[in-house]
Amino acid sequence: MASAAEQLAANVSWSSFSKAKELKQRLLFAMGALLVYRLGTYIPMPGIDPVQLEALFNNNRTGILGQLDLFAGGAVSRMSIFALSIMPYISASIIMQLASAMFPTLEALKKEGESGRKKINQYTRYLTVLLALVQSYGIAVGLESINGSPVIDPGYFFRLQAVITLTGGTLFLMWLGEQITARGIGNGISLIIFVGIVANLPGALYLLMELGRTEDKYGMVFGVIIMVVAAILFIVFMERAFRKVLVQYPKRVVGNKQFQGDSQHIPLKLNTSGVIPAIFASSILLVPSTLSGLGTASGSDWMVFLTTALGRGQPLFLVIFAALIIFFAFFYTAIVFNPAETADNLKKQGGFVPGIRPGKQTSDYLDYILTRLTTVGACFLALVCVIPEILVTRVGVSFLFGGTSILIVVSVTIDTVGQIHSHLVAQQYESLIEKSKLRSTAKFRDTKSKKKGRK
Repeated sequence: MASAAEQLAANVSWSSFSKAKELKQRLLFAMGALLVYRLGTYIPMPGIDPVQLEALFNNNRTGILGQLDLFAGGAVSRMSIFALSIMPYISASIIMQLASAMFPTLEALKKEGESGRKKINQYTRYLTVLLALVQSYGIAVGLESINGSPVIDPGYFFRLQAVITLTGGTLFLMWLGEQITARGIGNGISLIIFVGIVANLPGALYLLMELGRTEDKYGMVFGVIIMVVAAILFIVFMERAFRKVLVQYPKRVVGNKQFQGDSQHIPLKLNTSGVIPAIFASSILLVPSTLSGLGTASGSDWMVFLTTALGRGQPLFLVIFAALIIFFAFFYTAIVFNPAETADNLKKQGGFVPGIRPGKQTSDYLDYILTRLTTVGACFLALVCVIPEILVTRVGVSFLFGGTSILIVVSVTIDTVGQIHSHLVAQQYESLIEKSKLRSTAKFRDTKSKKKGRK
């Protein structure tokens, strides 16, 4: 039988949205912040010739610039102040999470609770500034040295203003993402990437239809659409899948009353890590690709070989991409869910898994289940991200139809809708509590007035 909370959640209707004032304020704030981000992608960086930049980008649209432009929401093709997007912050988060698992000092900070988390976040911001400075300087030097350079006046002054502009844009997006998370709906960083991808959707659809019309490949266009729809349905099914681990609580005696022991479930998601492994793997692959791309201009043979081998759809790129996704799926799951800590908490609360002894055996049992789930989830992520990459590269359509883009869009949508639903459930709880208070107050007043009438 469903609990009262589950019944209440099932009865939530979107008509109650009009009564949720706090939810509407959060949604308006999130939409306003994302609108500011989109406007910022059209503010150009000073010192760039737009005609030369457009020609340069058109010649390299299928390479690393196209992938960067996908996550930046078109900011790279316009070389705007948000050209670096939020990728330095994501790279810094990866490094800090790896360091937290390797260094005892940072691991101890994580266990300190809210204060430790704030310190780690502060270190992540400092590292973001450092990475943004390095990447922005590399972009400035690369723009100056590339053939057909769009830089109007190359030199140290251009490099300085490029570093200040791009680093400032990244820091602003980092702050904006944190504000969306705290005062809006959903994860701010994920929503920024989500909006950047969705903003390119109309243009990508137009190019796909134009490709089918000009080259008479309507069958190919229909096949790509079928592939995207199938990928969306498969992702939704796998993202909603989870394993319930039954936890039983013993009978309790409080005073002279005996309470029947209840049972609960620990929901273990099939894909605990979500979209994080795909984003992490993509951001890491951008680093060698960017370095090799800058080295290609100098004519180095090994750089040319590296650029070719790490090209989109190449075997080496696909193997490294899949390996990174699987690694980060296991790594991030280990960070998010600790079987030993969960087993210890169950033991303290008197809970146990039927047929499993509390303590070490419960921890091993949870770890066994989580390992099997993560294996399936990691293979699912690798499959969803790699197979569309092969098809998209062979067909020659936009990166927007790649597996990583579809996974990010679907996962962020599911997460955001889930948070909106949670706010609606909380709003319904509050309305029920207010009604019960009003009823109890009215009942108390009626009882009091009846007593006075008798007197």
